Amino acid sequence: MDSRLGGVAVTIKDVARLAGVSASSVCRTLAAPDDVRPDTRERVQRAVAELGYYPNRAARGLITGRTGNLGLIVPDIANPFFPDIIKAAEARARELDYAVFLADTDEDPAAEMGLIRAMSKQVDGFLLVSARCSDEELRSVYDDMPVVVVQRCVRHVPAVTFDDHDGIRQAVGHLATLGHRRVAYVAGPRTSWSNKERQRILRSTTSAAGIELVDTGHAAPTLDGGTAVADLVLATRATAVMAFNDMMALGLLRRFRALGVDVPGDISVVGFDDIPLAELVDPPLTTISLAKQRVGRAGVDMLIGLLDGRLDRAPRTILPTQLTVRASTGPARRD
Repeated sequence: MDSRLGGVAVTIKDVARLAGVSASSVCRTLAAPDDVRPDTRERVQRAVAELGYYPNRAARGLITGRTGNLGLIVPDIANPFFPDIIKAAEARARELDYAVFLADTDEDPAAEMGLIRAMSKQVDGFLLVSARCSDEELRSVYDDMPVVVVQRCVRHVPAVTFDDHDGIRQAVGHLATLGHRRVAYVAGPRTSWSNKERQRILRSTTSAAGIELVDTGHAAPTLDGGTAVADLVLATRATAVMAFNDMMALGLLRRFRALGVDVPGDISVVGFDDIPLAELVDPPLTTISLAKQRVGRAGVDMLIGLLDGRLDRAPRTILPTQLTVRASTGPARRD
């Protein structure tokens, strides 16, 4: 909202009068400070600070041609993996004086594209987290407006991702040290780029470690999805299982407990994401930790950089991962 001076709204003309410049110079300074002379910029910024002037969004939109809004789309807001990313992105956007419009696709690629089309006139750009639509669709969206994808790599589209390779390398090394030679993988959605990457990385790292990898097929990335596939995991005679995400791993733990299967005595369990519930279950879950808050902030920074023209057309940021060892993994059983 507008600032107030003695109960009266402060206007651009007030700022211009105090700074000794024209109102148009104030507008240019607020819209593109790097495009005005340093001395003019300094006087305007000093006047803005002294008067406590804040242009409302409608006024700023007339100056910049922007809405001041960012679109943030996630596949499942109920998944505990996403709230940390959402909160961090919203906090960073507020710091930069942007609002965030949040939408949930319910893991549906068609719904994702529908939301992008519906929101495109209301936002200046999109932050798409674990996008499920095709590479071609993402590139077509990026051709029309600034887009940053999180945990997804698409050629010629800006992205912020995690170093899944290093996290999986640590997890496989941990299991190998414990004597595991047959490991099952519970895969996530077929449309998930992360799932495809994790399967690819697991095949290469387990092969290099002399471990047999057993693929149990795809399941929903939920608690119930993990529960549903637990019996199949046991039928593989694997001594350890890695799940696409922590929710599926927690589903496995729930079903194993119901069947009287000891974790980690009979089978070790490894998750992915390190959601808050991971350390609260019994036994606490060994998992690959991701810097979720960092990725939310980095995604917003990249998107704003694209909007301001400060970044290359398709920058890429990769954030580190770390294996967090808890009580759900132990020495391989002796059959």
